[in-house]
Amino acid sequence: MSLSKYNQKRNFKQTEEPEGKIGKSEKDLIFVVQKHAASHLHYDFRLELDGVLKSWAVPKGPSMDPEIKRLAMMVEDHPYDYKDFEGSIPEGNYGAGNVIVWDNGTYTTADEDAVSARKALKAALHKGHLSFVLKGKKLKGEFSLVKLHGKQENAWLLIKKKDKYATDDDILKKNKSVISNQTLESLEKKTESASKKNEIEDEDTSEETTPRKTKTAKTKTDKKETIGFLSPMLANIVDKPFDDPDWVFENKYDGYRTLATITPDEVHLFSRNELSFDKNFKPVLKELEKIKHEVILDGEVVVENEAGKASFQHLQNYLKTGEGNLKYYVFDILNLDGFSTVNLTLLERKELLKMLLDKYSFSNVFYSEHTIENGLKSLEIATNNNSEGIMAKKANGTYLIGKRSNNWLKIKIAQQEEAVIIGITEPKNSRSYFGALLLGQYYGKRLEYIGKCGTGFTEEVLKDLYTKFKPHFIKESPVVQKIKLRDKIQWLKPKFVCQVKFTEWTDDMRLRHPVYLGLRVDKKASEVFLTSKTKTLNTEVMKTKEKPETAKKKPETSKEKDYDLKVGTKTLHLTNQNKIYFPESGITKGEIVQYYNEVADFILPYLKDRPQSMNRFPNGIDAPSFYQKDVDVDKIPSWLKTKKVYSESNDEHLDYLICNDKATLLYMANLGCIDINPWNSTIKHIENPDWLVIDIDPSKDKFEEVVQTALTVKEVMDEFETECYCKTSGASGLHVYIPLGAKYDYDSIKIFAQLVATEIQKRIPEITSLERSIKKRNNKIYVDYLQNRRGQTLAAPYSVRPVPGAQVSTPLEWSEVTPKLHPSQFTIKNVLSRFEKKGDLWAPVLGKGANIQKIIKNYGLGVKS
Repeated sequence: MSLSKYNQKRNFKQTEEPEGKIGKSEKDLIFVVQKHAASHLHYDFRLELDGVLKSWAVPKGPSMDPEIKRLAMMVEDHPYDYKDFEGSIPEGNYGAGNVIVWDNGTYTTADEDAVSARKALKAALHKGHLSFVLKGKKLKGEFSLVKLHGKQENAWLLIKKKDKYATDDDILKKNKSVISNQTLESLEKKTESASKKNEIEDEDTSEETTPRKTKTAKTKTDKKETIGFLSPMLANIVDKPFDDPDWVFENKYDGYRTLATITPDEVHLFSRNELSFDKNFKPVLKELEKIKHEVILDGEVVVENEAGKASFQHLQNYLKTGEGNLKYYVFDILNLDGFSTVNLTLLERKELLKMLLDKYSFSNVFYSEHTIENGLKSLEIATNNNSEGIMAKKANGTYLIGKRSNNWLKIKIAQQEEAVIIGITEPKNSRSYFGALLLGQYYGKRLEYIGKCGTGFTEEVLKDLYTKFKPHFIKESPVVQKIKLRDKIQWLKPKFVCQVKFTEWTDDMRLRHPVYLGLRVDKKASEVFLTSKTKTLNTEVMKTKEKPETAKKKPETSKEKDYDLKVGTKTLHLTNQNKIYFPESGITKGEIVQYYNEVADFILPYLKDRPQSMNRFPNGIDAPSFYQKDVDVDKIPSWLKTKKVYSESNDEHLDYLICNDKATLLYMANLGCIDINPWNSTIKHIENPDWLVIDIDPSKDKFEEVVQTALTVKEVMDEFETECYCKTSGASGLHVYIPLGAKYDYDSIKIFAQLVATEIQKRIPEITSLERSIKKRNNKIYVDYLQNRRGQTLAAPYSVRPVPGAQVSTPLEWSEVTPKLHPSQFTIKNVLSRFEKKGDLWAPVLGKGANIQKIIKNYGLGVKS
């Protein structure tokens, strides 16, 4: 091969790749491995020889494990200067996509003489068997490239030799460039960011009535989106500031969170829960009409006094009188000219935002400035300015629409809280209307009393509030615990949210000296939670409050327990949402429904077209449950999908429910399906499962042995050169799945599963058993391969399990399968942020599938396909 072929494939007017020229190192031969996201992600392995880089495409990437042999397809020679190439190859060009230098260094052979080494390498390349030693930053030690005879002419194997550098650790986890320290993902975001900047810079800055069309080419990831309301990203609360170069610090504004949607035809302002602010903040809306781009902005509307100090009370007065210095501080941009920017880093988004706002002259719209690293200094400045506090945001973080994330943190100076008004006390002395507000916040779905507030009211405010409250008076307390007050109380439906300031939280979780600041029209009562890290309720107190007997005292007709939820075009009637399903932790049915509402996009691909064996817990995990396979098609909503499938255990055709959408998933959760149990096969190929599963079930609480068993499964499958994937069962064990792609029937799969299980038991007989009988296992781990039968079900990935704590069956990276692992680490309280960060680790299970026919044949077994 020569460089002519390389040059023929490239248009150097469009790509920044180096032109094909001969070159060489002054001393040692070099090698480079480039990670390349073209039509398919792969790694390009290149060795310098004869003035060029001899090149192989390695689809799965190099490995440091001698047991793993990687296919390497030899491609055209590349020029020596290609060793430093990083960047984006434009769409429409050969190899279009992003490239980073994943590893580089020098390489040698056994010959000490350089000239002899080069001759030996050329001869070895000709023979089809190269051996060499890599001295890279990631790849080290002896390797071989061996040509596969009888295969395609350019097919080779890249093999690691056994030496001191050999390891079964996944070297590909080290995914950053050795030159720029960036990942492929960050390079892609920078490419998008540069495209957006060009769009603004190329725009004519004159005050046109319509925006100009952009001049830059679209990247592969560009996709036009409609400009409209998006639920804003939310922050968690921490107590103390910190310094960190990876974090950005902004002022925390004491006002209303406001999203602006801007198009050539109209501008709209929204609260965080999509209430219109168009009339409330018309001066801001008029100013934003100057922007000649389609944009979604995120910021805060405040009212400042003459000294530039903003407060929530000033904003409340403005809403009544229209008087005050109204300002809109913008801190983020979610869309620019129809292209989403949420996947750019925070600093990239803020750079775009500043460029956009700097084009216009505003009187009451401002860019929210920030500092990098200096959180302690930022809080000191905020304190001196009598500000409410600061925001800390991860500099490289993306924008998570509608999610609360630890990538955004609130650090408050003044103690302020949002609270739900649950009642009022009788007025005393000269006061009219009412004496004090009774306040609460939610802990999960349960409303907790946090104190009473009797100051901060004028006569006008008392009258206004009482008038609002009166239609919503109720007879019984909306909280479970008894509130010990001598005052006569008028209870109130938990509908109104107010802002209060106070001095501190007491040990029994009450607000000390709260002062009323105003109502919050932008918050729903159900969104007001006990969120602060300092507000951890005493365990013994919580146990007392969570007794199911106490909960049952509430009227079963309480409206808060039942409500209608619209999911797409379908309306669900959700019932008994306050019913306690997990007595130990107080988790309710409503919280389970809400979890599945949040996790639907992750779990649904593993439920689609699969018959569901519904495991129903109508009264929680401590009450009897039952399985339901057959559904009465005459009694269920008409939009639910069912399929008649033959059940071997029932010896008849049953109408199984098929869960293909979120509405069906929530319908199942409302029936009491705490965990979701799909078949291993779909109705499209009911006799052929999509995966094989090894269920590792401990008979004792020896989870380290469960981990050892799972790693042994991986060891066996690695020897078969077959990928496998691990997840927690969500209860007490681990599940290891092997993708099959529905290529084999259940009988064949059961044979292969038994083969794998037998091999595992042979390797670790001291801790594992294939005995189904618990008595015969002698406290050993059961390696269950019998789950691979027609009609058998296991908890789906991302499914909640009916065990204390509401644990979740969670996909894992193999690097996480260590003695420190335990299923109890993953519950509905913490997994959603993990799934957002790691994405769907389970996706390969639905991939092409293993070629087990050859493997079983090697063991002297036949296979049906």
